[in-house]
Amino acid sequence: MTILTLPKQQVRIDQGELVGYLVDGHELIHQKGNPGWRNSDTEMFPIIGPTNEADFKVKTPRGEAFQDQHGLLRELEYELLESTETKAVFEKRYQANTPIKNSKYPGKSAAPELFWPYDFNFKKAYHLKEDGLEICFEIEGEDGMPFMLGYHPAFNLATEHPIIKTHEKEISIPEVMAVGSRALQVPKESSIILNDQLELTIKTEGFEHFMLWTEVPNMVCIEPITFYPYAVEQANLDTGFSYLEGGTVKRFKVFIYPI
Repeated sequence: MTILTLPKQQVRIDQGELVGYLVDGHELIHQKGNPGWRNSDTEMFPIIGPTNEADFKVKTPRGEAFQDQHGLLRELEYELLESTETKAVFEKRYQANTPIKNSKYPGKSAAPELFWPYDFNFKKAYHLKEDGLEICFEIEGEDGMPFMLGYHPAFNLATEHPIIKTHEKEISIPEVMAVGSRALQVPKESSIILNDQLELTIKTEGFEHFMLWTEVPNMVCIEPITFYPYAVEQANLDTGFSYLEGGTVKRFKVFIYPI
């Protein structure tokens, strides 16, 4: 377990996963074992969305790749590169075309192995600051590599009627639940507010949208994404790709500001 601390704040990280964020005694992160989801956070990379209707195949410039829902990154293990009282950096590395066992097979998937036809390095860095928590993602890979990125944190809900606020409207938890597994799209937003036990502001850099998901009233996933996958047929998921440019590192940031 990696622990970051500042006065009135504590962050707990388990092998790269954000499993706790305490602010003035309030736990902001969904706890494993509670109803809703078996994780606390994860990443969606190099794709977002399900692939079962496309036989788990995704088109790339180098041919078809086998990917299960939300990509193969979550099947890899993080390595801790750096750790201080207020900062921790983790990394995953992948070599092109390496077969990766799919943990969903056979119970929840018909794809026993997954692969991606590009090399990449993926870093996830936590930085605890006086005003909140910054999470930075760095993607380094081959020139022209297609990708999508989504961050999938689950927030603990402690009050009876929490509200999610965007620039244009307010969204209730029952509204999110009504959408079901597809997740509710919040397009063209870089900032969103969760009013619950605290007023929690989630701001992003690099991401273009959010999507919201929950099936229970005690937690909600507020997910920054580069592409909303349910806007297209699964066979056309490639239309939502961004692309790496040669020699560059793409950076994306999520800021969690508790008030």
